[in-house]
Amino acid sequence: MVSRVIPVDPFELVIFGATGDLARRKILPGLYRRFLAGQIPPEARIIGAARADLAPDAFREQVAEAVTEFVPHTLRDPKVLADFLKHLDYIAIDAKGEGGWAQLKSTLRPGVIQVFYFSVAPGLFGDLAERLNSLGIAGPDARIVVEKPFGRDLASARALNATLARHFEERQIYRIDHYLGKETVQNLMAVRFANILFEPLWKSEYVDHVQITVAETVGVEGRGTYYDTSGAMRDMVQNHLMQLLCLIAMEPPYHFDPNAVRDEKLKVIRALDPVHPDDIVRGQYLPGGGEGGYTDHAENPASRTESYVALRAHISNWRWKGTPFYLRTGKRLRARASEIAITFKEPPHSIFDDETGWRENVLVIRLQPDEGMHLMVMIKEPGPGGMRLTQVPLDMSFADALGAEHAETPDAYERLIMDVIRGNQTLFMRGDEVEAAWAWTDPIIQGCEARGDRPQAYDPGSSGPEDALMLMHRDGRRWREIR
Repeated sequence: MVSRVIPVDPFELVIFGATGDLARRKILPGLYRRFLAGQIPPEARIIGAARADLAPDAFREQVAEAVTEFVPHTLRDPKVLADFLKHLDYIAIDAKGEGGWAQLKSTLRPGVIQVFYFSVAPGLFGDLAERLNSLGIAGPDARIVVEKPFGRDLASARALNATLARHFEERQIYRIDHYLGKETVQNLMAVRFANILFEPLWKSEYVDHVQITVAETVGVEGRGTYYDTSGAMRDMVQNHLMQLLCLIAMEPPYHFDPNAVRDEKLKVIRALDPVHPDDIVRGQYLPGGGEGGYTDHAENPASRTESYVALRAHISNWRWKGTPFYLRTGKRLRARASEIAITFKEPPHSIFDDETGWRENVLVIRLQPDEGMHLMVMIKEPGPGGMRLTQVPLDMSFADALGAEHAETPDAYERLIMDVIRGNQTLFMRGDEVEAAWAWTDPIIQGCEARGDRPQAYDPGSSGPEDALMLMHRDGRRWREIR
């Protein structure tokens, strides 16, 4: 099977914050990989913009170093890299001042796609949007890419949306969540809506519960003072986990169209019930393994910000009424793993004795590492020992199932940037969707703050606080092991 790579139309991509960590680790190496794949046309230009006073050649050297560090050696080709660097330019720009804007305006060519990537602090979004519009730099079909966080509560999200809306139409705004660019996340829609096998079972009548897990082994060291103003609810649940929940629970859209997909996701968020205080567990990791604990990394001994959260959510609609969705995410856990597990109910009548070893069917969608899916089914255990059942997986690893040429799937940022250039908003959040997510999340955060809840301590390298286990045990269920 040969992977088809379709080149995009000529474009000019301006990356504000081009010397920052995100651009260096993800955006620029991702663009190199798309260039290597033949997807970037010869007429395309990539313009770095930041406050640093750099010569274009110095910027190109920085990009070459980033590619060397963050692109696998099997994909590094000195000749291709040299050709890629010829497409790069750099302009020193003061987001809040006047410096560099006239040069940027005179540099951009008419008649090609314009993309402006805001890889900067959210406090600069309004300044950049205002100058691009008022100075006549952005054309009527220009697109802006906005990184999270999209506010820190409903009020700030509304204010940010209003600021952007003063200068750009909603069709021009691309709010990026890199989780939606993952290959498995998009395959989730294909599995659901391109196969009759699962869709008839995708409802409360047959699904016992759903688990969504995003676990990390790293702590917040290096960004602890920022993280302490955010916490796991704002940093992960309101955006990443919410998006995964929507894709699992949404109704089939009438067509694979950006607004049709986002309409259905919005309906899910609006159908979420408020979360009861007994249905949420918050935690903070302790010191261990020769490293400090959360409060050390946050430089705040009295911090009540959570590095872990687990909660039970319910969706009040015909498809999902009565089916719990368990969400959890945390730092310094046992393993790095992101997965969605759909556990199906028992058959209405079992012809086998309890001793046969029956276990439930589970569809596991693995986002990282080792992207893929597997379905746990029951078979007879081989041998002459009678009717003993055992659970086995039907696996689909993308690398194994689709061949070696798919072993290196595009990074999420690569795919999403190409979607921006194509003008495809399917995998980007709409303004009303962001606000609806905050409208559900805000009362949870405010309730914890009003009660004065302290996060429960948990050991690094564990699966989280003990009460998170009880959240499942009291329902007669258990979390899947993090590994």
